[in-house]
Amino acid sequence: MLNHNLNALRHFHLVVPLFSIQALPLCTTSKPCTHGPHSNLLTLSSNAQTLHQTKQVHALALLNGLLPRSVSLCASLMLSYATFKSPDAPHRLFELTVRHCRTAFLWNTLIRACSVAQVDDGFRTYNQMVRSGVQLDDHSFPFVLKACSDRMEVQKGMEVHGVVFKVGLDSDVFVGNTLLSFYGNCGNLWDAEKLFDEMPERDVVSWNTIIGVFSGNGFYVEALHCYREMNLGIGCKPNVVSVISALPVCAELEDELMAVQIHCYVVKFGLGVQVTIGNALVDVYGKCWNVKASKQVFDEMIQRNEVSWNAAITSLSHVGNNMDALITFRLMVDVGVKPNSVTISSMLPVLVELELFGVGKELHDFCIRMGIESDVFIANSLIDMYAKSGHSYAASSVFREMDERNIVSWNAMIANFAQNRLELEAIGLVRQMQAHGEIPNSVTITNLLPACARLGSLRLGKEIHARTIHMASASDLFVSNALTDMYAKCGSLDLARNVFNISLRDEVSYNTLIIGYSQTTDCSKSLSLFSEMKLVGMMHDIVSFVGVISACANLTAIKQGKEIHGSVIRKHFDTHLFVANSLLDFYTKSGRIDLATKVFDRISNKDVASWNTMILGYGMLGELDTAISFFEAMREDGVEYDSVSYIAVLSSCSHGGLVEKGKRYFEEMLARNIEPTQKHYACMIDLLGRAGLMEEAVELIKGMPVVPDANIWGSLLGACRIHGNIELASWAAEYLFKLKPDHCGYYILLSNMYAEAGRWEDVKRVRELMKSRGLKKSPAYSWVQIRDEMHAFGVGERLERLNSDCWLAES
Repeated sequence: MLNHNLNALRHFHLVVPLFSIQALPLCTTSKPCTHGPHSNLLTLSSNAQTLHQTKQVHALALLNGLLPRSVSLCASLMLSYATFKSPDAPHRLFELTVRHCRTAFLWNTLIRACSVAQVDDGFRTYNQMVRSGVQLDDHSFPFVLKACSDRMEVQKGMEVHGVVFKVGLDSDVFVGNTLLSFYGNCGNLWDAEKLFDEMPERDVVSWNTIIGVFSGNGFYVEALHCYREMNLGIGCKPNVVSVISALPVCAELEDELMAVQIHCYVVKFGLGVQVTIGNALVDVYGKCWNVKASKQVFDEMIQRNEVSWNAAITSLSHVGNNMDALITFRLMVDVGVKPNSVTISSMLPVLVELELFGVGKELHDFCIRMGIESDVFIANSLIDMYAKSGHSYAASSVFREMDERNIVSWNAMIANFAQNRLELEAIGLVRQMQAHGEIPNSVTITNLLPACARLGSLRLGKEIHARTIHMASASDLFVSNALTDMYAKCGSLDLARNVFNISLRDEVSYNTLIIGYSQTTDCSKSLSLFSEMKLVGMMHDIVSFVGVISACANLTAIKQGKEIHGSVIRKHFDTHLFVANSLLDFYTKSGRIDLATKVFDRISNKDVASWNTMILGYGMLGELDTAISFFEAMREDGVEYDSVSYIAVLSSCSHGGLVEKGKRYFEEMLARNIEPTQKHYACMIDLLGRAGLMEEAVELIKGMPVVPDANIWGSLLGACRIHGNIELASWAAEYLFKLKPDHCGYYILLSNMYAEAGRWEDVKRVRELMKSRGLKKSPAYSWVQIRDEMHAFGVGERLERLNSDCWLAES
């Protein structure tokens, strides 16, 4: 019978539209059928898998005269249409059948259908239901409250809560659970907690809901407290949902003890066979840094799915076992489990850490073959991977091909440009991002500020600072640290200190200023901040020691530098290459080459900076043969020379008058394709000038591929001073007065040369030029360390507050 009707229907809806309901005959019976075609059509409607099948059932119901009188069949069709996102059909069915329904059933179904079809009717159905005087029941509220929750309609939700009280359903546990979920999703934790405490009856759903409300809003301690109370209660015990709600909370808190207790409960009540619980246990042990327990749970799982493998991979990468994570991924593929988007986006950062960018490219190719390369999570991870491998163009290609982008995508691309020295492109992308409707957040700012620092663009940095204040994100620790760093690198230490003073601080905040001050004339502030850092309870790290040792080197504060060296040894940081190199620099600048040599001999993994520091150190002390022998030993040690190495050895050759050797090193540098800088040319001019080879020095200057800077002309002027070549000195001085018009030393040097030659008119001219430019000789200062303080004084000045006995004792 049914098959016959379906065949007839194929011809029927060629002529009559399915929704021309008025044209079809209506059933005259008032009672819905509970057997025959009615029951069959109910089953067909419930099991319809396509919109076409739903329309066929609808037409058959009309042909058999079951609509509009059958309320149950109408309700089934309404929900079936809603499943296929056809919002008009449920309303039409409702309007024709509602007069045959005397309860809230059909109204509730329409509200539910709107929710299923994701249609916002502005609560029109619910409001009409209330105005029509329909008796509300316990099924009337869940979908209304869900709509309030989805649209964050807090006032409407509270109005519905009032109706719940009015109709006397406030003690209904089902309605109470729905209200709990509503308040929790809207972030009204106080109302949710109050409602939960006042519930006369609670079931396991009530407890699971309140646990989810607290954990979903970041109140992890309160969530675990609720789990403990539930576990200790008499009425209901934790179920699978309770466990998989509580375990991620333990992971967030890294509370391994509580995770173990929950694990014991799982084993005791035989819940361990559930794959979802096994996945949660693998994840929580990994995030609690217990890799052994995580692996044991994974190995003992009877059944595994993609989530299980993803949890195992994530757990290993979380603790830094990146190679094990890669092995697990390969095993996952070998056993035939297909990686999904979560797997790929988890593996790409692992490959970045392992620097296996070739494997990352293979994963990208796999994503293209699977057609998932445009997945937003995978694409974001690919951009990050290519950016960190220096392949900025490949990252840009991924970004351009994305069908969908989120704020993370834009931030990843901005970071890509900023990390790969494409600062202007990073700034341009922020403007493009805003044109596409995305609002920069704190991550955007922290990616962009380093680009401003490298550009030295103080103006742009200030604009971004103003934007952070407008966005109320200036108090964010990462943003304030990035601002401090930007101002410090742009040379505005006062502004950096202002940001530091009004912001939250961590070790990075202090380290930024310690490094910043160590490279200025205010080096003593680095030492003060280093001491303050310890007083406020923060631990010194590698960066702290590198910065403060650099400050001691620039201050030649030998006493404090030695004390810091002692702290370095106690913390076992002396084996760290950066710290060891800083100590080398400190001791060589302090004239203690003997101590520098001891530090150098203890470095097991000497790099080019270690060797360069020693060569420069011996060169500064005049031990030129030793400096050159270190340069040769560096070659024998297998360390490649860099640009600084040749500056160091050329400087030593210059001071030692080793002209031929210096020329040979310069030619060797060119043969190694190391492009000479202004400093290399300055060393060569100084070398030739000191040896009296003035013509060669002039020819070298004229043949330079770049415009000579002040260092070049200064070296020539110094050589002219030695050999009394006034004509060349005047030539060099002309350029110096243009390049460094405020540097009084060059004027004084030329004036003295004229005076020695008896050219008093020229002396007068130079002095008048100085006077017209408002220049005068800067006074020289000496630094003296007394106890733990550094003091500066000039000629004729006295150090007040100190008596002669103290002075003599310290001296």
